[in-house]
Amino acid sequence: MRNLLTDIKHWQTQGKSVALATVVKVYGSAPRPLGAKMAVSSSGDMVGSVSGGCVESAVLQQALEVIDHGQPQLIEFGIADELAQGIGLACGGNIEVFIEPVALDNQFEQLKNSLMTEQLVALATLLAGSDPGAKLLVWPDERTLGDFSLEGLSQGVRDHALSLLTRQKTERRSFMQGDEEQDVFVEVYVPRPRLFIIGAVHIAIPLVTFAKAMGFHTTVVDARGAFATPERFAHADQLILEWPEDALNRLPLNETSYIAVLSHDDKLDVPALRVALDSPARYIGALGSRKTMAKRAQKLRAYGVSDGQLARIYNPIGLDLGGRRPEEIALAIIGEIVSVRNGKT
Repeated sequence: MRNLLTDIKHWQTQGKSVALATVVKVYGSAPRPLGAKMAVSSSGDMVGSVSGGCVESAVLQQALEVIDHGQPQLIEFGIADELAQGIGLACGGNIEVFIEPVALDNQFEQLKNSLMTEQLVALATLLAGSDPGAKLLVWPDERTLGDFSLEGLSQGVRDHALSLLTRQKTERRSFMQGDEEQDVFVEVYVPRPRLFIIGAVHIAIPLVTFAKAMGFHTTVVDARGAFATPERFAHADQLILEWPEDALNRLPLNETSYIAVLSHDDKLDVPALRVALDSPARYIGALGSRKTMAKRAQKLRAYGVSDGQLARIYNPIGLDLGGRRPEEIALAIIGEIVSVRNGKT
């Protein structure tokens, strides 16, 4: 969605109406994932993709119809085997696409602001039922914007959206209201993941490389100038020569932050862990043995850190791959981070 906002705004400033098509169900080997989007203007401009080229022309025509009559549509498209093979799939599949007009209302503006400021947010859309196209925005702090007309539906969808925000997962689900089924698509918009590496040690060098390959924005923090040099970390997105505690206190830690504490120096690690544990970071890992971690835990408790908070720390950091070289340890760390990101650990 973020990559469509500039075009949508441009079209709307030109006085054009806009429709948005979203993949809300995938069967078989569909080429685009759940939540893939395509925007269409009233003059036939298009941006984004719902199928990698297989059904875009049909979606374009349906989107123009939606713009004309203003009513959303839920449409199923089949991807023929020959088309699927042409884009590298073993066989065809089916997708369901929800096509709706884009309304320039406060709800859209709030969604846009959350996306542009890298906030975690969920958007629930009623696909079929009492009021197709009705929406509810939900934030992790339980704020909501919007409503569904049926009594009780908003509360049920809100509660489900909050659980999906915790798991950072998009899902389609049916809710029964009386004798009628309400088909709801809850899309979780996740900010770009950020990896904060505490300690510009040798392990951090390959870890930055692996993390960037996995799409993470990387920040390396260390107060020691001999370690945190531009020559060693030219490939990092950000290098901060500062005490980690001070840096973490001002950095934007959120639900898509991942923190790897690697310096193995308690003057850096313990204060950094204290700040990290007060944040909503999705992952906090610490290098060192369990014995070392037990000593750190005593110091952290003196700061007022609870046992529940301490249980959030992944230690020893990384998956047990049996490796001891820096590159192998870095691989184990990024493996664990990806596992957490995908809800597997």
